Amino acid sequence: MRVPVMAELFANQENPEILFWVGCAGSFDQRAQKITKAFATILNKTGIKYAVLGKEELCTGDPARRAGNEFLFQMMAYQNIQVLNNYNIKKIVTACPHCFNTLKNEYPELGGNYEVIHHATFLQQLIDEGKIKMKEEGGFKGKRITYHDSCYLGRANNIYEAPRKVLEALDSELVEMKRCKSKGLCCGAGGAQMFKEEEKGTVRINTERTEEALSVNPAVIASACPFCNTMLTDGVKSKEKEEDTKVLDIAELVAMAME
Repeated sequence: MRVPVMAELFANQENPEILFWVGCAGSFDQRAQKITKAFATILNKTGIKYAVLGKEELCTGDPARRAGNEFLFQMMAYQNIQVLNNYNIKKIVTACPHCFNTLKNEYPELGGNYEVIHHATFLQQLIDEGKIKMKEEGGFKGKRITYHDSCYLGRANNIYEAPRKVLEALDSELVEMKRCKSKGLCCGAGGAQMFKEEEKGTVRINTERTEEALSVNPAVIASACPFCNTMLTDGVKSKEKEEDTKVLDIAELVAMAME
């Protein structure tokens, strides 16, 4: 897959319309790499001029800050800001709510001011502008899809409608879980929990959330966050329901259904 790298464009004195911030999960996690590929496919098909930082992209520092290592967070943030400002980046799109929240809300105080958009909002804009057209007989027509709200997208940044509008464009039947939108339940991975053992309790959060999702009998559990995707996929596997219910990112759904 040919993905343009910022350094190459810069050497040719070209500027991309957007910088696609891939994030650690999107770069290294085998499952999340599929989300990255799906989003890059959409960008290629719609003809949007974009680039990635490639090897120059560091982790935003979100897990370090959440886990209490402020020094490490600032060190990583300053390095990223230096790279972004050197390239004179104005607009960033990312498929990870953690990266989105950090770049949008926490980098400005360190000198990193950019227009940051989550891919849910970006996909909705492309659909509204008619740049993404769905196939007549898309594979999700009439299928039951339930959407899981990521904490960092929903409660932290108040983005609830964009991902749902994207799912509605698929002609699917959107069914809500009992706890959704501002009352949604965390998947259990946020706040650096992804990288540590959980504390003892009676039930794992991702199991409880998966049970809620499965109770509405969906063909697809849609998410807009690589961490949520991992936690829900594990939950569905533990319930041995992976044959009946797929866990997919909204970018994957759009990539499959678009012309």
